[in-house]
Amino acid sequence: MTNDSENLDEGPEGYRGSLRERLIREGIQTWNKVRITKGKAKYEGLLLPRSQHTANNYLTLKVDTGYNLGVLVDDAARIEQLGRQKGHYQLPHIDVEPRKDLPSVTLLGTGGTVASRLDYRTGAVLPAFTPEELFSAVPELISTVNLTPKTLYQILSENFRPEYWVKTAEAIAKEIESGVEGIIIGHGTDTMCTTGAALSYFLRNQPIPVVLVGSQRSSDRPSSDGPRNILYAATLAGRENFAETVVCMHGSTSDSYNLIHRATRCRKMHSSRRDTFRTLDDVPLGKIDESGVTWFKDDIRHRSPVEDFYLDTKIDTRVGMLYSYPGMNPDILDSMVDKGYHGIVIIGTGLGHVGTDIFPPLERCQEQEIPVVIVAEPLFGYVHLRVYETGRDMLARGVIEGGNMLPSAAYTKLIWVLGHTREIKEVEKLMQTPIAGEINPREGPRGFMLLQGVEQVIDEILKNL
Repeated sequence: MTNDSENLDEGPEGYRGSLRERLIREGIQTWNKVRITKGKAKYEGLLLPRSQHTANNYLTLKVDTGYNLGVLVDDAARIEQLGRQKGHYQLPHIDVEPRKDLPSVTLLGTGGTVASRLDYRTGAVLPAFTPEELFSAVPELISTVNLTPKTLYQILSENFRPEYWVKTAEAIAKEIESGVEGIIIGHGTDTMCTTGAALSYFLRNQPIPVVLVGSQRSSDRPSSDGPRNILYAATLAGRENFAETVVCMHGSTSDSYNLIHRATRCRKMHSSRRDTFRTLDDVPLGKIDESGVTWFKDDIRHRSPVEDFYLDTKIDTRVGMLYSYPGMNPDILDSMVDKGYHGIVIIGTGLGHVGTDIFPPLERCQEQEIPVVIVAEPLFGYVHLRVYETGRDMLARGVIEGGNMLPSAAYTKLIWVLGHTREIKEVEKLMQTPIAGEINPREGPRGFMLLQGVEQVIDEILKNL
């Protein structure tokens, strides 16, 4: 019996079992150009090093379109070697001289798909962030801004923790003090809005733009949205007269424009689409395309003196978040009280309700002055606990209405508020006071826009459903 871990440095990388033995027997190595014939079907491409987690009878090709293709190879399949083309991923060094006529922008990299490469050992996307990659992928940057990339971390966004928000804010403050005219944060899209919301509270009297940007598709894919996102983010950060923390990502499935979202009102709405980000319960701040920036709102904070800026990163990380669902056992909330949590955000149904089974642990929270903030599951609209009996009973048990805050904005805000005070009345006052656009005084006439960017052609879309 052959040990799969033996002799992996010989023969095609990552391949195992009978398929590996067949490739070796036929003299086929990774980076060979091959043709696979299965009946009438033919597949041609470069034989790639394969993920070690792939089933033994599949091989991986990079086809002419630039995409990777997995092909099931059985005994009837024919494999022909057509040549060899070793893959090279080391980009040339690029030394760009700063231009006096261009604004200075710092790109702080934290990881994520916006600067990434494919790891052929596992088939996964890994962070990769160098000036060579950025300027090679987006040559227009050289004539747009003086861009200085700096790596803060190389972590995926699901591993971001509150202490990383603080370290990122401190790095931003350092760049502001150095005199840059804008800052870009390269961030994984999964928790981009959460980090953006936290930064919105930390950066007081923010003097310059801070633009979070990412990519839904890795840089090795032809459909990568990273280059366009970075170019537009750099343009915003260096050239536009605003001073907020925003998310700048594709606004449509094509490369036609990006939307500019206030970070506290932004949410990722689709797991894989390039136009995944939406401003909820409001309109986006604006959009950017090849012709420039169009602003949609008039309450935008503009650039301001650096002297007025200060960093406020006092936080209390003993905050949790619960999603209320039918049949939720009250012991979940009880356990958070028992574990010593200092604050809790609950995503309540409809107008912000929870089941009456949860009332006893809510009473415990009230007795121990543990603030419980309620936000609405529907994402659009406000928490209203004075309409139904359940809501009034919740108010009697001390819960705090979260207005129309999104869950990510409420969670990060409660962490920030509790870093300043544990006094329950003061916590309630601060949580219900708008700090960075996280609460709208009222929903505007176009606040409920689920199909942002396509409203003008909605009739045509419906006809084709």
